[in-house]
Amino acid sequence: MATVDHGGQDDPESEDEVYEVVDLTEYARRHQWWSTVFGNNSGPIAEKYSVATQLMMGGVTGWCAGYIFQRVGKIAATAVGGGFLLLQIANHSGYVQVDWKKVEKDVNKAKKHLKKKSNKAAPEINTFIEEATDFIKRNIVLSSGFVGGFFLGLAS
Repeated sequence: MATVDHGGQDDPESEDEVYEVVDLTEYARRHQWWSTVFGNNSGPIAEKYSVATQLMMGGVTGWCAGYIFQRVGKIAATAVGGGFLLLQIANHSGYVQVDWKKVEKDVNKAKKHLKKKSNKAAPEINTFIEEATDFIKRNIVLSSGFVGGFFLGLAS
């Protein structure tokens, strides 16, 4: 968590940073990029392609996504694990000293901040889930191919 230097002021309220909140959901409703890319009459894919084509398209894109997800996941796990290992070695050797009181204070502050903000994000998340569910229902063959390809990509 980043802190801002306020020129040596010890005012407790100056610790909280002020952020401007941008409502991206309203912008996304007004500027739907998929209408520009796919045209205004871009209905379900089931109306445009055969079942075999949909399965193939979904399977190939799913396999690619699964393969990339697997590779990136391994790299991320290695980086996080290696960084944690190096930090533990440095701590054990005396190169790093951790102020656990400050860590606890910052974690509690972050928890309070997240609790305040979590209630505001729920409507946008529910809207996204409803739209995704509607897309999957309209394009069930493509979605099935994607899921199968994704799992094959993870396994390869």
